[in-house]
Amino acid sequence: MKRIILSIALITTLLSCKKDVDDQPKPDNPSNNTKENLDLHVKDFIWKGLNTYYLWQADVPNLANNRFASTIALTNFANSAYVDFLKSFSNNEVFFYNLLNKPSKLHQAGYIDRFSYIVDDYTEIEKHLQGISLSSGMDFILVQYGGGSNVLGLVRYVLPNSEAEKKGVKRGNIFLSVDGTLLTINNYASLLFNDKTSMTIDIARLERQNNQLNLVSENRTISMTKSEITENPILVKKVIVKEDKKIGYLMYNGFVANFDVELNKVFAEFKAEGVTDLVLDLRYNGGGRVSSAVYLSSMILGSDVNGKLFAKERWNDKLQSIVEEKRGGANNVFTNTLVTDKGGTFPINHLNMSKVYVLTTGRTASASELVINGLKPYIDVIQIGTNTTGKNVGSITIYDYDDKGAKNPNHKWAMQPLTFKIENATGFGDYTNGLPPTYEIQEDLANMGVLGDEGEPFLAKAIQLITNQSGKYLPRKVEFPVVPIADSKSFNYAANGMYK
Repeated sequence: MKRIILSIALITTLLSCKKDVDDQPKPDNPSNNTKENLDLHVKDFIWKGLNTYYLWQADVPNLANNRFASTIALTNFANSAYVDFLKSFSNNEVFFYNLLNKPSKLHQAGYIDRFSYIVDDYTEIEKHLQGISLSSGMDFILVQYGGGSNVLGLVRYVLPNSEAEKKGVKRGNIFLSVDGTLLTINNYASLLFNDKTSMTIDIARLERQNNQLNLVSENRTISMTKSEITENPILVKKVIVKEDKKIGYLMYNGFVANFDVELNKVFAEFKAEGVTDLVLDLRYNGGGRVSSAVYLSSMILGSDVNGKLFAKERWNDKLQSIVEEKRGGANNVFTNTLVTDKGGTFPINHLNMSKVYVLTTGRTASASELVINGLKPYIDVIQIGTNTTGKNVGSITIYDYDDKGAKNPNHKWAMQPLTFKIENATGFGDYTNGLPPTYEIQEDLANMGVLGDEGEPFLAKAIQLITNQSGKYLPRKVEFPVVPIADSKSFNYAANGMYK
């Protein structure tokens, strides 16, 4: 039987092995392994994990170090203040959220912890962190319209070679119903976010009638199967030649370590083609791995920043000194070398930019915001679009391990609590209300444009600024502003992630 001991040796082992875990004892006596007792063990794992790693541990009275006289690992399930406390919560999820610092499970503004979560099957977290999800390949947002409860779906992009692409789904397509049922604020979650392996959507379009835009059904349905797919975050890459400018355009939709090498190759192509300016499209990028953000930022800059501070992590008072001393430091620095999880090394392809144009929306979050904020002390960052999400905190996955370092075979509960705040080289990291754009543009349902096309409004604005020319493609006004209430990744565990 073991318990959590807050020591440099233990924390160093947990962090350096990339397990990011707390430990959890198994029952001494197999006869104790009832559902009730297993629930107590899971709650014990939750409390000790949050007590050790949670960013706001010091601000939650029920996580205080002296909250209980003893939290020794459960052996005989004897009554104690600690055991009684664990038993007082109806289930593990309720227990977890009651230990957070002013939590909101809906990512609502005004709450302190909008992003910590717990799951009863850690394989779902692992898949999502690798970019794997059950999907038709259609990325969409949901927008409320008509002043009532009606909701429409708007396709933002379609993955290459996916079922959606094969069925002819395109960016800008609108759908009002799923499997024959009209979408509303009350049913969209059950209709779209489920385990079904197929879906049928009814296509509509905007039509101008009496000088007004109205939604009109096309009387066309599209049926698609869904399967587990791995999304390549590099959606569009191209070089646009305008006058004496060679503009590299990259739509990058997630910081996924498995695609770091491929991303580096894109920058090699940009470098070979003599790119003079860079437009980085992070409109739909909800974040991902911190190391991938470091690599991307290093590719944008030159080799002269190697070793300089990109971002500093702020952990809780228990862990800050330990992380700084034993984990290679809390500093994330620019680098000239890309290292894969399998140990491969590759030289970074640097563009040596002095300015970068970043396209953003309210979906731009976490590691995407980290790139924007981390680059600002070094180069001009021109942000085009709307305010970002405002996620300046990151997390680790905390599993339940036994004495031998194996995941507890009795359950699959795991936590992804916020464990560190992050700031740039100047010490700025307070952007919970989002990073405001330099030039504000809203996406327009009436004029979505084609990603990577010079006439697409966001890119057109960047080209206008780069070439110092009037933008003939720029819309005069937004006719049908897109204000999403959810999107296709809303129920994806890694959708707004910045993780180690």
